Amino acid sequence: MVGWLLAFTAAVCIGTTYAQPSPEVQVRISAAIAAAQVSNSTDIDYTAFVNPFIGTDYTNYGDVCPGASVPFGMVKFTTDFTGYAPAGYISDPSQKARGMSPLHDSGTGSSLGTYGNFEVMPLLCPSGFDTCTTTLEARERYRKNDSDNAYPGYFSLTLDNDIKMEATSTRRAGLERFTFPGGSKPYFVLDLANDLPASFAGGTLDIDPENGRITIGGHYGSSFGPGAYHYQAFACYDILNSGTQKLSEYGVWTGDTYGLDAKGLGQTHLNLSQNVIGGTPYQSGALFSYEGNPEEVILRVGVSFVSTDQACANAEEEIGTSSFEEIQKASKALWQEKLSKIEIDVVNTPPNVTEMLYSSLYRASLTPVGVKRCSEVELTVFLQNNATLETQGAFANTTSFYFDSLYCSWDTFRTFYPLMTLHSPVEFAQIVDTYIDGWRKLGWMPECRANNLPGWTQGGSSGDSIVAQFAVNYHNEAQALGIDLDELYAALVTDGQVNPPEWNTMGRQVDVYKQFSYVPFAVLDTGSTGRQTREGSRTLEYAFQDFGIRQVAQVLGKTDDVEYYTNRSYWYRNVWDATVDSDGYQGFMQKRFSNGTFYNTDPVDCSSKDTRTTQECSLQEDNQSGFYESSSWEYSWYAPHDTGHLIELMGGNITFTNRLDHFFEASPSILRVVLTNIYLVDIQDGYYLPGNEPSFQQTPIGYHYANQPWRSVDRVRDVVINNFNIGIAGLPGNDDQAAMATLLGFHLLGLYPVPSTTHYLIVSPFTPKYTIHNTYLNTSTTVTVTNYSPASVAYPIPDGVPAYVKNVMINGVPAKSRCYIDFYDTFRVGGEIEIVVTEDKTYDCGGPVPESLSMGGFARAR
Repeated sequence: MVGWLLAFTAAVCIGTTYAQPSPEVQVRISAAIAAAQVSNSTDIDYTAFVNPFIGTDYTNYGDVCPGASVPFGMVKFTTDFTGYAPAGYISDPSQKARGMSPLHDSGTGSSLGTYGNFEVMPLLCPSGFDTCTTTLEARERYRKNDSDNAYPGYFSLTLDNDIKMEATSTRRAGLERFTFPGGSKPYFVLDLANDLPASFAGGTLDIDPENGRITIGGHYGSSFGPGAYHYQAFACYDILNSGTQKLSEYGVWTGDTYGLDAKGLGQTHLNLSQNVIGGTPYQSGALFSYEGNPEEVILRVGVSFVSTDQACANAEEEIGTSSFEEIQKASKALWQEKLSKIEIDVVNTPPNVTEMLYSSLYRASLTPVGVKRCSEVELTVFLQNNATLETQGAFANTTSFYFDSLYCSWDTFRTFYPLMTLHSPVEFAQIVDTYIDGWRKLGWMPECRANNLPGWTQGGSSGDSIVAQFAVNYHNEAQALGIDLDELYAALVTDGQVNPPEWNTMGRQVDVYKQFSYVPFAVLDTGSTGRQTREGSRTLEYAFQDFGIRQVAQVLGKTDDVEYYTNRSYWYRNVWDATVDSDGYQGFMQKRFSNGTFYNTDPVDCSSKDTRTTQECSLQEDNQSGFYESSSWEYSWYAPHDTGHLIELMGGNITFTNRLDHFFEASPSILRVVLTNIYLVDIQDGYYLPGNEPSFQQTPIGYHYANQPWRSVDRVRDVVINNFNIGIAGLPGNDDQAAMATLLGFHLLGLYPVPSTTHYLIVSPFTPKYTIHNTYLNTSTTVTVTNYSPASVAYPIPDGVPAYVKNVMINGVPAKSRCYIDFYDTFRVGGEIEIVVTEDKTYDCGGPVPESLSMGGFARAR
């Protein structure tokens, strides 16, 4: 463990060109944890333990946005950079700053980036207005090394010309503060057309010099969806800081990369349509300066997806005349409330575990984005949760809650929503309302919605698993939380039964699935359109989504539907080819023709051992592997609801665990996936990819199902210690809308969820004690690890160190199994869970192994 901590210290505290965030960030966090460890106070500032820069690197590509935000806020203010930077910000010192902007997503892997609208860049123009560098390439600047700083509700950096940029935010607005070198005249360029994916499709800009207000807005393209779709976004920049700042010059500009650099001093209006001839977007925006050479300039920014008037109203309502420090303090309070839902024993927890956990919980509340419409009563009750009037398109004027940036359900159903289940049912219900409203408005529940637009479907209708997760855990409270379970079930059945005419963006290719009991390869489909690839993985995903429908049918007492969807959930078996051999192991998932014969591909295809350089593995039309963003070696483990039968298919417990060992041995540490291809870095032996959802769902704890949970403990330690840390490269891949954050959170808490159920597998916590608060249920559940040793936070776990579960007690009563617990017996009712650990590695579940459907599991609703 000591070596691991030293490695963390070296990674984040030694000044190198790799470490762009200020070393003071880690010094501040370490000091806060150290102070909490020696303090007897119960009033702990959990925001002080958050490192927003984890996952902002340029090698593992965590794609995390460290910008100023509030929980589920519509805005995330950060500086945008050149190069591959989907979240706007990246720590790469070789990239240049483009400007600060209010709209971003976090943890998304779109190669084009997302949002980045309305960049504002501070300038020094010694020779005056006409010489200012307004176009994108001309204005870009490097930052000062090690100057970047951030914590919940705050972001800053300093450019290499000594201009400091800072931001803090509310839900739909923020303050940008700029500090200039003494004696210099502040200039600013505000950009209309240059968003991150270069998708501008027309817009307008107006300057009101008397009132010191610039309104701006336009249409922009999807970051992970059809290029034909466009969304609208608007901003309102108040530039006089309540009359304390005075304009000097103002005007508009246009430009391109071939010599156009035109400025109109005193002009106040731009109205530009999309350049239909093609090429890069026509650049344009505002340019303004201040009298008196003020060293500090503050801009108030409001954004909206409805109109410029709404953007201005948002800024007036949420910020008004409040100071930068007042907004920053209010933002911090919102984060404190969110982070304190899980309280750990900071005193006896290794500092790096504390930092990783609270940084993960922070990222788990950055998305999805709350842009909902509701009544005045609901606005009061749910004010902290971003209630707004920001819907557009089919959702305009909806009376339901609306969250955007769901991005994508295939990523988040596995760990994000099961963690939300434990502590935040109110927000969970609001997001479920969004899914149901999508069915009302569009015919099917959304799958990968972002930028207020439908995005690409990856594995079918994974939203089914999300709403099922809510229904099985909160069906007793559903009505009070605003969810009609009959309507929820109708949305599920539509996904399971009705084939959209076009299923690239929502729904499933369900007609042929029902006809053949799997998704066939090269099938004649005369009734719908979609990219007919990924037949193996889509079959597996469809089957698990059917399990979710089955679970809700059971809650509602629909006996016939329970039987029907139970049988459909077994269709994953129809793509199991027992004849395929790889590395001496028999039987793998394969795609299959409609006549029943298998189309065999090498299980190694699209894995870390795939040596071909032209293999497509994502949404491309020439992806021939049969699987999405992974290999058959990964997807052949995928039957979360029926792993017991999967063990039988693989040859029994011994073969299953040996195969798991082989899957993990010397696994690669980094996976980067973008839409155009898969890039594998640091390739070694093994197939496990810690940054890839089909790899990380259940495989590290698969040993539980073979009654060898001690091996899951070892494997989770291996996964965490060799793939996660507190440096900027602390994630082994894309955070995927906090799918990675919540995966790590579960590992550190010693739990792992089975989605669409009430079950959580017990592993071994990295902390000796934690409490999860569920304020809606008015319960608190404390998990205590008896015999905990910080020396167990290591891989391999040293001999003689207790880390393996000997006994589990729930409110003083022995649990029926050492391998899993039920939400209804634990976190729902509150109380005490005691996990007694020992150094003995040979323990089994001491009762039933985690449940499998075909072996009598999940037989009743709770």
